Amino acid sequence: MTRVVVAADVGFYREGLAFVLPRYGFDVAGTAATGHEALAATVALAPDVTLLDMAMASSLGVLQTITRRAPRVAVVALGVSDEEQSVLGCIEAGAVAYVTRDGTLADLVDTVNRATRGESLASPRIVGVLMRRAALSGRRGDRATVDALTSRELEVIRLIDQGLSNKEIASRLSIEVTTVKHHVHNILEKLSVHRRGEAAARVRAHGYADSG
Repeated sequence: MTRVVVAADVGFYREGLAFVLPRYGFDVAGTAATGHEALAATVALAPDVTLLDMAMASSLGVLQTITRRAPRVAVVALGVSDEEQSVLGCIEAGAVAYVTRDGTLADLVDTVNRATRGESLASPRIVGVLMRRAALSGRRGDRATVDALTSRELEVIRLIDQGLSNKEIASRLSIEVTTVKHHVHNILEKLSVHRRGEAAARVRAHGYADSG
């Protein structure tokens, strides 16, 4: 039986959920009326799921603290506005799923069941936004990594992109072949790639390869 903690500052809402959820096969391990109580109950009782009413004071901060202090407990955010920023705020704070303000009891039951199976639940629109954010974050990370290359390493990678061998690069830059190999090793390590071509493509994608 799935054990849940119900956290909501509105008494009849909290008590109503605590009363009805057992009818759907859930064991209500405890309830909480404040963020502090929600954290304490989650840590002490270690439920499978904590239902957190986002209308509570400082609910996002409470959500972040719960997920940090009790990482194995799935937190489902309740009463979330269907506005994009509200949903994203809950997910980024650590909620595995959410039920919007106009959600039904059936929605809640389905969401809790999914959460206990380790399934994160979000609308296709929100998933799309999260994927775009992840992609943007990855590109920013790539850019920061490329920025870590020294001016000499950039010279070497531009010549690699032109198809030159280590010996040809050494001749062009008037340095030893062993020095070129050292630069190539550093480049591959900094960019976390295994092949020269991958490194050149990464640098080219950020507008460095054609720079003089």
